[in-house]
Amino acid sequence: MLFGGTMPTFMAGRHPLSPGNRAGIGAALMLLTIVSVVEYTEGPHARYVGLLAAVPFVAAVFAAWQLVLGAGVLATVVGALFVVLSRVPPPEVAHDPVAQGLETAGLVNLMGVVLATGVAAAGATVRQRQTEKIGELLRLAAVAQQAVLRPIGPQVGALAVAGRYISATAAADIGGDLYEALNTPYGVRIIIGDVRGKGLDAVRLASIVLGSYRHVAYERADLKTIVQDLDRAVARSVGDEDFVTAALVEERGGTLTIVNCGHPAPLLLRRGQVIPLEPPAPAPPLGFVPEVKPRVERLEPGDRLLLFTDGLGEARRDGEFFPTADRAWRLLGHGTVGDGLASLETALVDWVHGRLEDDIALVLLEYAGPDGGAAVSVPSWEVGAAGS
Repeated sequence: MLFGGTMPTFMAGRHPLSPGNRAGIGAALMLLTIVSVVEYTEGPHARYVGLLAAVPFVAAVFAAWQLVLGAGVLATVVGALFVVLSRVPPPEVAHDPVAQGLETAGLVNLMGVVLATGVAAAGATVRQRQTEKIGELLRLAAVAQQAVLRPIGPQVGALAVAGRYISATAAADIGGDLYEALNTPYGVRIIIGDVRGKGLDAVRLASIVLGSYRHVAYERADLKTIVQDLDRAVARSVGDEDFVTAALVEERGGTLTIVNCGHPAPLLLRRGQVIPLEPPAPAPPLGFVPEVKPRVERLEPGDRLLLFTDGLGEARRDGEFFPTADRAWRLLGHGTVGDGLASLETALVDWVHGRLEDDIALVLLEYAGPDGGAAVSVPSWEVGAAGS
């Protein structure tokens, strides 16, 4: 009787409504329709006008204050219509004291709807400002993290490289996962790391680590010295319980050198096999004076290496962890390195039903081989055994 299939133009505005606005105004209109139908069928007296005061409050849960005000105005108009109709009763109840009392109550309830509209609109204004402030902070945090995690690849020296950052949720606290790939005079050098904690403090420490790394990676001849420099940078910037796990990789002339500071071991993908490249000896994270021992491998054309933070190892559903090693070759061994990371993210999100417990940083690299993929004569495990 009162509503068509479209929203009133004063409530719709010129721009498409956001999901929150649609949800709020839809629920409000549904409640308004239900109360109107009940009131109409129960007539002739306005018994349920007071329930219309809930309409603007329902809208205020999600909708902007302008829509809340519009819903309240519409509820007030509908309530006023019922009150006016109730003041023209049938002749047999014209002088009924009960009927006159209902008329007075209807007017009081109508004033309550007006008051509720003002209160709900004010509440929606406060909520909207807080939401906008939080959204702005999240945007600033995202910009800060993007400034820390610069895009890498698609080609760095002899390596095809891709990086990917997966947030735990759309509105998750930003984390301290970090990665970088540089083509230095000493070969291609890559770091991946994970700062303990989350938020802006973690991003600040990640920026310190990456800033130091981007400098010393070009200056130091070996990875051990780089680790010492980064450890001092972390120690100067954090408390006693803060630390950064990290893995550093260097590719020079087909030789791969890895040092690991308390970080998950990279996975080598070679001819259908997935090989964890565990360090020769464990070392603590940066900030705890790690003494690292390098692991050396000889790369073969087509080899791929996956670097990741511990969010990948902790991803689970129903107590079962994501089978990274079992699925790595099928997900990462084909297409470009960027395609591989996209496939891994899709499979991972599907595995956990979209509920990750921690942010994840991923780096996938592929070695094409010297001179476009010439054969490598020295088997990797002979070199690895010699280096360990």
